[in-house]
Amino acid sequence: MEKKYSKKEYFKIILVLGALCTISPFSIDMYLPGFPEMAVALNTPISNIQLSLTAYLVGIAIGQLFYGPLLDKYGRKKPLYVGLAIYILASIGCAMSQSVENLIFMRFLQAVGGCAGMVSAQAIVRDIFPVKKIAQAMSLLVLVIAVSPMIAPTLGGFVTSAYDWHWVFIILAALTALIWIAAVVVLPSGAVPDGEVSLKPKQVWKGYLKVLENRQFLVYMLVGGIAGSAPFVYIASSADVFMNLYGFTEHQFGWLFAILAFAMIGSTQLNHILLKKYSSHQIIYFSLHYQSFTGLLLVIGIFFNLLNVTGLIGLMFVFLTAHGLNSPNTTALAMTPFSKNAGSASAMLGSMRMAFGGIVTAIVSLLHASSAFPMVMGMAICALGGFVVLKMDQYIPGTISRKQNSKSFAS
Repeated sequence: MEKKYSKKEYFKIILVLGALCTISPFSIDMYLPGFPEMAVALNTPISNIQLSLTAYLVGIAIGQLFYGPLLDKYGRKKPLYVGLAIYILASIGCAMSQSVENLIFMRFLQAVGGCAGMVSAQAIVRDIFPVKKIAQAMSLLVLVIAVSPMIAPTLGGFVTSAYDWHWVFIILAALTALIWIAAVVVLPSGAVPDGEVSLKPKQVWKGYLKVLENRQFLVYMLVGGIAGSAPFVYIASSADVFMNLYGFTEHQFGWLFAILAFAMIGSTQLNHILLKKYSSHQIIYFSLHYQSFTGLLLVIGIFFNLLNVTGLIGLMFVFLTAHGLNSPNTTALAMTPFSKNAGSASAMLGSMRMAFGGIVTAIVSLLHASSAFPMVMGMAICALGGFVVLKMDQYIPGTISRKQNSKSFAS
């Protein structure tokens, strides 16, 4: 279904798809400045508030697996609308929470609904754009997504300080309602519904196994999922580290998020340029090199008390630039082999990435300490893990060689 779109149509479609993808980043980032206040209001340790973030990531991981076959069977839009409705209702439930247990549960439901936007957006990109344009389209999506950490914590900090944390979730519900309207008006339908897709658990599982059997998908899913967990480690730990340890206010914390988000925005734009000369694989290989090295510097600097807060932020800025290069390229290469089952492939890809993120954030929450060490150690391990998987793939029979990959996927 490769239709040519005018520049104006292309811009509108990418903007709405990007907005759908920002639902989860906003849901993750916007309430971070309110962590200390929420802990006091709900009479619980801040580590339990961090578990509400873990619950959100787990909800995304599980929810996406349900949307995959639904998107293939019923088309891209109907499951999307249902998911957005669940998200709005759960957001109101979060705002009304009187206990941390209820908050954690509502955050889980919020994620189950909100992840429909992420899955459907990636599937629609695969549906409507030529293969050679997928990585560029994904780069633009990542650019839109990367802007949200500049806005969300700053907005969340203002709302929390001016009103209270309950209003963060009310605003999220209102914003999602607006995105819903835009999706109805602007988005194309994408792939036609496939009535042959079965929703029986056994058949759904077979469909996902078929996706996982694709070597290219598996490799880039693992690389993107493991390395892509590093920003989640930072997100889960940042409020405690910078506000409680280094004494940042809500507004200062919001500006810090904006500065570090700019690292991903800049590298995403650079990626758009690099794709004209280099393959997606080559860009991933290079970025994981320097991200792993920067991660080691962070660990050494914090462990031996060599970094002050300025040095920590500077190295984290360099570290996060790699995410703007890794994410769109690993997504594009993982999705490229699929046309008929793009919904299931998108769901599996997103689910595994969020599962990795949920696991590492849970571990970091358990390792709660009066130090930035658990945060930087977790980030470094994620980067090194992604790099190791990419390197190992070169030496396993049946691998996609770098030379072959370069010819197949250069843009």
